[in-house]
Amino acid sequence: MQNLDQRKITFYVIFLLVAFIFLIRLFFLQVVNTRVVEAGRLEETIYPSRGLIYDRYGELMVYNDAIYDLMIYPRQAKNIDTINLCEILGINKSEFVARITAIVHDTLHYKSTKPYVLEKELSERMYATLQENRYRFSCLTIQTRTDRKYHHASGAHLLGFIREVSEQDILNSKNSYLKGEAIGKSGLEKSYQDTLRGRKGMSFFIQDVAGTKKGAYKEGKNDIPAIPGIDLYLSISVKLQNYGEELMQNKVGSIVAIEPETGEILAMISSPGYDPNLLIGREKNKNYAVLNDDPAKVLYNRPLDATYPPGSIFKSMQALIGQQEGVLFEDTRYPCNRGYPVMGGKPGCHSHPSPLNLIQSVAYSCNSYYCYVFRSIVDEKRFNNIEDGYRNWYNKIKQFGVGQKLGVDLPFENAGILRSVEYYDKVYGKRSWKSSNLISLAIGQGELGITPMQMANVVCIIANRGHYFIPHAVKKIGESGDIENKFKETHRVAVENKYFEYVIEGMYQVVQNGTASNCKIPGVPYCAKTGTAQNPHGKDHSVFVAFAPRDNPKIAIACVVENAGFGADWAGPIASLMIEKYLTDSVSRMSMDDRMKKGNLMPEVYYRDRRKENAKESPKAIEPKKANE
Repeated sequence: MQNLDQRKITFYVIFLLVAFIFLIRLFFLQVVNTRVVEAGRLEETIYPSRGLIYDRYGELMVYNDAIYDLMIYPRQAKNIDTINLCEILGINKSEFVARITAIVHDTLHYKSTKPYVLEKELSERMYATLQENRYRFSCLTIQTRTDRKYHHASGAHLLGFIREVSEQDILNSKNSYLKGEAIGKSGLEKSYQDTLRGRKGMSFFIQDVAGTKKGAYKEGKNDIPAIPGIDLYLSISVKLQNYGEELMQNKVGSIVAIEPETGEILAMISSPGYDPNLLIGREKNKNYAVLNDDPAKVLYNRPLDATYPPGSIFKSMQALIGQQEGVLFEDTRYPCNRGYPVMGGKPGCHSHPSPLNLIQSVAYSCNSYYCYVFRSIVDEKRFNNIEDGYRNWYNKIKQFGVGQKLGVDLPFENAGILRSVEYYDKVYGKRSWKSSNLISLAIGQGELGITPMQMANVVCIIANRGHYFIPHAVKKIGESGDIENKFKETHRVAVENKYFEYVIEGMYQVVQNGTASNCKIPGVPYCAKTGTAQNPHGKDHSVFVAFAPRDNPKIAIACVVENAGFGADWAGPIASLMIEKYLTDSVSRMSMDDRMKKGNLMPEVYYRDRRKENAKESPKAIEPKKANE
């Protein structure tokens, strides 16, 4: 009887123990379940679509295309079908193991509930195959991002490109960027990165003990939606941009066109250029390496970074400052005998009537005249010494935006070259130099370097009779947005309005009867200045600036064609065709158009070196075109 009672007690104890275990388990599932879900929560980043980019007329220039990254949850990377997955990705097992090891062995990654990139930018074949085999790979997920696409094979230097953030980018952003995210590296993509970027979102999912995704966490109530980037509406005319790039093919140089009334950039061409679509997709890194090694420096943004001696276009500023300083008048005449007589005919000059008055000096671009003007400014009697006279001239020139960054809404702008008093004190010794030592500055040579953007801005100042707006390529941010206030501010030079009329008349005569008479535009009266910038490394650069029409100007333009000789030979015709295209939406001088497009001025060294690159299978899109193409 006693043994029976003991067996009953033992049975009851076992029963109660089992019941207790079930109760504990039930309590754990019902009450402590929240902590289990938290521990089993998966996170997926939702990348926003990047803002679109339109031209001034609403034509889409840059848009987005979906790309797919294969992601892996590190804690679930067990018992994966390695052979099948390697076959889909087109990699061998050792490479796969290396990738997994790099992720799993990182303790931070291993503990994270976030997925990490296993394969970037899946090909269409990979994506389709993985979608068909998703059931085999519970530890994998596909993340959607966007990449840029370009409607036109132009505007690359203006628009810029995006790249994956580097470790330094992540650190600089205080971890607001994630690995795999895109960031603008040049052009407008860089300048307006924060505007175009948008804001990332986040989705949360529940996983079971086996690590399988079981659905939205808390029915998606905690999810954070992604916010798309803001669109940009540019001041650029796609039609004008494309035409400029056609004219500049097989040439080295720049075109910058600006609307004087607003400072809006209408076109910005850097040549040689490249198709921006080369820097997207799975081949972008390979293509970038080829572009970066191209001897023609196709990635170099010449309108903003290249500096050239301005040559004769600098004389317009000299004429304005001379008048304002009271040392130059409409009827001031200076002699010229194929050169500056005071210094034995140097600098030299071309043949023209002599002596000339102010308007004629601009029209005929007399070097001797402006040597006299420059020395009369810096040697003016009211100054105690050359340093004070030069400093006064230097400050007046800087008001035209020379020797300093203009503050355009594009990165990597060069300030150019304009030497200070301290520079010349160091070169010649304090109080040991004279205006004759600097005579090359009188005609835009010597220690001067001006970017094409600065050249175009100087023309805007003349067209506006004394003021400018900081050049900018964005017309508005967002469909109903605005631009920064700094681009609306008027910047004035210390030259009275009345003094501009003589220079403008001289520039008008340049086209009518002077050095650019071959560049007349039927029905369009305009003002221009030719320039031939000396080049110590080869043939001189062809330089041309202009604004049109003469009254109420709608476009100011600067064109530089390297190693092309006189300003009226190449830069002048190209700039005049751009003006005609913009103002009339057509081109009447088809023979000039044809000659400019077919003209091949690329230095032979570029072709020789490029042939070597082509032998290494460089992208066909960046091979130079032949003149008859």
